[in-house]
Formats: sequence, C-alpha cells, structure tokens
Amino acid sequence: MVAGWGVHGKRYNPCQAFDGAPTEIVAGELTPMPNFDSRDLLLEVLDRGFDQSSWHGPNLRSSLRGVTIKEAAFRPGKNRHNIWEQVVHAAYWKYTVRRRIAGEKRGSFPLKGSNWFPRPLGNDSRNLWEADLLLLDQTHATLREVVAGVPASRLSSPIPGTKVTYAKLIMGIAAHDVYHAGQINLLKRMARGSPE
Repeated sequence: MVAGWGVHGKRYNPCQAFDGAPTEIVAGELTPMPNFDSRDLLLEVLDRGFDQSSWHGPNLRSSLRGVTIKEAAFRPGKNRHNIWEQVVHAAYWKYTVRRRIAGEKRGSFPLKGSNWFPRPLGNDSRNLWEADLLLLDQTHATLREVVAGVPASRLSSPIPGTKVTYAKLIMGIAAHDVYHAGQINLLKRMARGSPE
C-alpha cells in the first residue's frame, strides 16, 4: 500500500496504525515499532540501506553477495561503470558525508581522486576487490559512528556552509546505497547473461 490522501483531505500513512502509533508490516501484519528518536531512526534507515534487511529487497551489501571478480569487472558498454566502480563510488560518498558531518577537510580518502575510481587495476584483482569491499564496510562503520554522535537537536539544522540539514544528508546517503544496490543487481544480471 502506498501513502496517499485519505478521507477528509488528511494524509494517510500505511506505516501508522489508526491510533497514530508507528508500526511496520511483518508477515502481513501491522506490528508496533520501537520508539525511535530521530537519530536512532536515521541510523536505522542508514543500516537498512546498507546491510540490514528491509522490505525493498536487496540493500547495497547484500547485492554484492556472491559477485565474482569477473562480474565485478564486467562493463556493459564503453564508458559505463561496472559493479566494482559502484562499490568504490559508494565508499567515497560515505566518506564524503562523514567528512561533511564531522566538519573535516578533504583529502583523507585512502584512494587518489574523487567520485569515480577506475577498476580493476593491474593483475592482483582478487586482493584489490577484497580491499575495496573492506573499504566500503569501513567507510560505512565510520559514517555510522559519526551519525551516532550528532546531537538529535542538531539534525534539523543546516550543516555549516550549506543549506542541507544533517538529517537530509544522512537520508540521502541511505537512498544512495539503495540506488546503487539496484544498479548492481541490474549489472549482475547483464554479466550473467540473464534477461530478468
């Protein structure tokens, strides 16, 4: 069910019971959700987009499960990104969001460059692939630590020097993970020769 307009012009939220208490659908039944403060909710969204189960299907980390080096390096066309590059791109943006939240300067990402990083490089592909997956996990863990340390009272404030609030930036990186999980799943199907 999709959120939409209900009776008398009031907005309907399918994840809210009639008494207004937050709920989620588990095994087809509405069940009460724990009370979250806004920071806990953002951490939950961040984790569900990355490596915790959710209703939307594969998250970023689960979309990488079972990907071979050959599939990771598969390029669907000239000047198109492969799965491997998607992984490093996602790690880079987790680093960037963490850096912005923490108020740090640029330049501490372990790879030279920004945004998109050509992959694979050289002949030692297996070690590099495993290192890049570890980089993704580490950047998520450090992002999560920084988000957990943001006072809840600051979440609706703009990050200094921007018009973007802490909460919107955090929600954005979670959506970024889900977006790239979808791209990775499509690339896996293409690499495997599967039309579906």
